[in-house]
Amino acid sequence: MVFNVNDSSGAGGIAADLTTISSVGAHALPVITGAYARDTSEIIEHYPFDDEAVTEQARTILEDIPVEVFKVGFVGTPENLSAVASLTSDYSDVPVVAYMPDLSWWEEDRTDLYLDAYNELLLPQVTVLVGNHNTLTRWLLPDWNGENSPSAQDIARAAHEFGVPYTLVTGIPLPNQFIDNVLCTPDGVLFSQRYERFDAVFSGAGDTLSAAVAALIASGSELVEAVTESLGYLDGCLESGFRPGMGNVLPDRMFWAHPETDDEPEESTFEISPNATRH
Repeated sequence: MVFNVNDSSGAGGIAADLTTISSVGAHALPVITGAYARDTSEIIEHYPFDDEAVTEQARTILEDIPVEVFKVGFVGTPENLSAVASLTSDYSDVPVVAYMPDLSWWEEDRTDLYLDAYNELLLPQVTVLVGNHNTLTRWLLPDWNGENSPSAQDIARAAHEFGVPYTLVTGIPLPNQFIDNVLCTPDGVLFSQRYERFDAVFSGAGDTLSAAVAALIASGSELVEAVTESLGYLDGCLESGFRPGMGNVLPDRMFWAHPETDDEPEESTFEISPNATRH
């Protein structure tokens, strides 16, 4: 079951969850928590659902279908965080994968209220926290004054103070245009994988990665295996990324399903108007 906002650009949110989870081979139960007004460059505004609408969506289907994993994206308000926390606490044996997106587009006071509620209500129930190094540092270590930027383990220790056992920190900058991605606990690193940085600005990578991790856990994979497979999947999505509009590049979450381009195209019985996307 995924709790997330609708993203009309298709970059992240529920759109990313549905395509990723289907691509990985699981079945998504989408609970929409609100909607962005955005394009492929930036988020303009957010319109939240009320907490009763979120609760009713989830509880109705939870009475019908057993859930293997909860995946939580951006839910928009402290009230919705409370609703999600109430739901997940009623199913305390189900793992919770939570992704924290970059909230720099939002008003500072609303961001602070949201993060404070997240710390108090949801983090104590999160099994795996996923987020970019910069985002998690600003959130969990706002007073960091070390000579170097915090390590993934520093961030994991900060998350563990709220009860999070596992943290997946992405986008850690390395020399020579590489980035590291590290799964760790407060006691040590469980897995790390570095990739060469793509020369593009992407939207939707974090939702894609966290949804893949959740789907693979739901399918029976162990955590390290799920993270390993998900990072490889994300790399393929980004390598095949496309720009449907005038803004950022989007991950191609169905990259593996496209036919080989080396073959001669078959003749079509009807014309399809051309477009600028890779599809």
